[in-house]
Amino acid sequence: MRYCRECVQPDTRPGVKFDENGICLACVITKQRENSVNWQRRKAELNGIIREAKEKAITWDCVVAVSGGKDTTFQALYARDQLGLNCLLVNCAPDNISAPGRKNIENLVQKGFDLITIRPNPIVERALSRRAFFEFGNFVKPLEYPLYASSFRVALNYKIPLVVAGENPLEILGVSDYFTLSGDAMQWRNAQTVAGGDASVWAKDGVKKEDLFFYQFPDEKDLKSSGMKAIFLGYYVKEWTNHNNTVFSVGRGLAGRDNHDPLATGRTNKYFSLDADLKIINQNILKYYKFGFGAVTDEVMYDIRQGLITREEGIRLVQRYDGKCSDLYVQQWCDYIGITLSEFWTNIDKWVNRKLFWKDDKGNWSPKFSVG
Repeated sequence: MRYCRECVQPDTRPGVKFDENGICLACVITKQRENSVNWQRRKAELNGIIREAKEKAITWDCVVAVSGGKDTTFQALYARDQLGLNCLLVNCAPDNISAPGRKNIENLVQKGFDLITIRPNPIVERALSRRAFFEFGNFVKPLEYPLYASSFRVALNYKIPLVVAGENPLEILGVSDYFTLSGDAMQWRNAQTVAGGDASVWAKDGVKKEDLFFYQFPDEKDLKSSGMKAIFLGYYVKEWTNHNNTVFSVGRGLAGRDNHDPLATGRTNKYFSLDADLKIINQNILKYYKFGFGAVTDEVMYDIRQGLITREEGIRLVQRYDGKCSDLYVQQWCDYIGITLSEFWTNIDKWVNRKLFWKDDKGNWSPKFSVG
């Protein structure tokens, strides 16, 4: 297991790339943003897209997919107040939305927006999550289909010419297998988890194709003929960073987790990924045992790149908190899909990367690797 020499990005992340100096592509791109990006050219390109959208718009100028979290709060308010766009917000609500998640989406709407909330059938969602937990060791995989597809479906349905997305994963994660370095957010259908956006692969075991309408990306031909465009706002806006978005959104009413304990959530930032607590299981047990890193690694590598902490400080945070998860969340997940704790841990054992972890006499998995 190899780590980026500048942040704590591990080479076990699917699709990540390192240069000849052992530096991850995300760190390379961050330096480019700071030193060599022609921001005037990007601004001119963005202004052209905005102008075209306003000329084509019948009602709203753009769709902004929102969870109400730090990034989407920044997205929506920047698109409206700085770019002058008339925004329709689209929220694909997760099953078992958290209390902060409900509060934050309402906080954003009360800033003066129209909102469409899409709520996929919870029985279907639970069945797909259960299947993905056992078959892929990633129960979020099917849930990302409607999360990404919903804004495009709504825009196509209401003849809205522009979709405003957040950040290009290539810029923040360095995953070049699925994304190119551009502001074109039509790339979302290429994301690893949604694999082209064809949701019919989930139509089995009692789930029918007609149950998956909100999971299915619109046909590429329909998108092309509509003339719709989609942008990654983070590509065009210099001030877009994890930290800046947090400060901006907290100043505008964003609520974090009450009594936040990093040893329970495996997160140091109480404003990170707030809308669904069940994601904590995916990030800090499944992802951790498959790839050797969890949510804290993602958090601190952003902070290191922004100069908020040193790499050494980041390593200590990862050592202390990465992969931590309260038994409370484990039990909630088991209750949600109707399995026992024994069934849960038996399935976890199936996905543990034996190259990265070893099992002691008590049945506990411990890392073979040293962080950093």
